[in-house]
Amino acid sequence: MSVNVGQIGSPPSTVTISEVRTNRDRNRFVRVPWLIYRNDPAWTPPLLLERKAFINPRKQPFYQHGTAALFIAEDAGQVVGRILVSDDPRYNEQHGTNAGCFGMFECIDDTAVAHSLLNAAADWLKKRGRTQILGPIDYSTNYACGLLIEGFDTPPRVMMNHNPPYYEQLLASWGLQKAKDLWAWWFRPNQQIEAWRPRVERLASRSGVVIRSFRRDQISAEIGRCKHLYLDSWRDNWGFVPMTDAEFEDMAQVLWYLAHPELLLVAEVDGQPVGFSITLPDFNEAIQNLDGRLTRFGLPIGLFKLRNNLKRIRTARLLALGVLEPYRRRGIAEMLVLKTFEVGILKFGYAGAELGWTLEDNDMINRTIASVGAEPYKTYRIYEKGI
Repeated sequence: MSVNVGQIGSPPSTVTISEVRTNRDRNRFVRVPWLIYRNDPAWTPPLLLERKAFINPRKQPFYQHGTAALFIAEDAGQVVGRILVSDDPRYNEQHGTNAGCFGMFECIDDTAVAHSLLNAAADWLKKRGRTQILGPIDYSTNYACGLLIEGFDTPPRVMMNHNPPYYEQLLASWGLQKAKDLWAWWFRPNQQIEAWRPRVERLASRSGVVIRSFRRDQISAEIGRCKHLYLDSWRDNWGFVPMTDAEFEDMAQVLWYLAHPELLLVAEVDGQPVGFSITLPDFNEAIQNLDGRLTRFGLPIGLFKLRNNLKRIRTARLLALGVLEPYRRRGIAEMLVLKTFEVGILKFGYAGAELGWTLEDNDMINRTIASVGAEPYKTYRIYEKGI
């Protein structure tokens, strides 16, 4: 698919939109952020190897049940924007909707280019019979999602989005409207956690809860427990779609590679798992100065840097937290957070951590997070529009 971007009564534009089909175009697709963020000190260049795998249908497990397409915008032979559009039947079955998603949106500050990319995504979905578009969502809410609308002055944490402020206007000008806001919270060690501890321990003692780390010699079993808890504790959340077995196993491999086992926690009552939390070192700190590459001139220069940088990470992200519904309001979520802070601060020397994202209207978890002194410091927005 290739279309010329132009308006009736105006000279034809030199911008064209093309569907990505070749390895060359995939390489150009993943390189677009280097054009957009070259002067943004908060941006973290992603690893090119990982980004290429993320859009590769042979490696990305989403394609085992869903479909997606990639589009690039070009002007005079230079790529000036990109977009991913996806169709997940499982999401529509779960929510009784008829929607698709757009994600991985990057664009120069040009309304015509942005609209043409969004039009290409909408046209692709309409041909598949869909009547609504949501985004930014990379495949589904199990991956990076949301447009940053507040908190541009701090770097994105691992697996979180970042974008220029002008993207909000570009999306709104196409007619997209707010569907839901997501909050990211920031926590710094302070004395409030000690004031909070007695209440948490009192609640936990009544519940008979035990918090433990993943057992290294039972990885497969631990992953299975975590999957059960994830499905049961998140199933009523807005936008939730269950991961397939392939997606969960792929994510588990990534998490196990990046995580410290001491920060993968399970809450048990009478020996039965009732809650979990997953916290990762902020891997973005380690790749910040690699410019997306692990090798240069055929040498593993970036890999050596990465190994050294991993030892110097000083922040983390609490990626997921879930407690089975019958066991909520018993201090279990608070105990998981408390244990995470203790291990992160005392063992790994973290100076701060991001918690989130959380849904803006998830009052229970937001109150829990605020009670330990965390503050919302970034807001991400998911948009929707009928097509």
